[in-house]
Amino acid sequence: MQIRDVMTEGVVTAALAASVREVAELMRERNVGSVVLVDQGGNPSGFVTDRDLAVSVLADGRDPGDPAEGHASTPVVTGSPEMAVEEAAELMVAHGIRRLPVLDGGRLTGIVTMDDLAVRTGDLELAHHMTSQIARAALPDFYFHVRGE
Repeated sequence: MQIRDVMTEGVVTAALAASVREVAELMRERNVGSVVLVDQGGNPSGFVTDRDLAVSVLADGRDPGDPAEGHASTPVVTGSPEMAVEEAAELMVAHGIRRLPVLDGGRLTGIVTMDDLAVRTGDLELAHHMTSQIARAALPDFYFHVRGE
């Protein structure tokens, strides 16, 4: 199975100059948890998630008028539509990411999330592997905490 079989084709994007508030409003209006920031040529340049907004904007008391670019994750790791689902999963695990924008000939054509891979493939073993590995990458202190000290 290839990424094209499980990806979502409607990618929510915003310009690099978009404000944090504009990105948050896009997330609300489109009911998504992330927005890909694109440059003038439409190339993915950053990635803003709802968690980014909560942790680096709201919790830090930042101005909602700030450019979202300053709170985006970079560089953007991407896949291609022909990529095998297992290959995409390993790429996501290797980079500790839950979302993978899909480029076809340099054009942003879709996005695949960890949830997409789990639900749309029906491969519970793949889902479990990805979930545990990405959680370990995101929370190393939790998994590698020396107990009793």
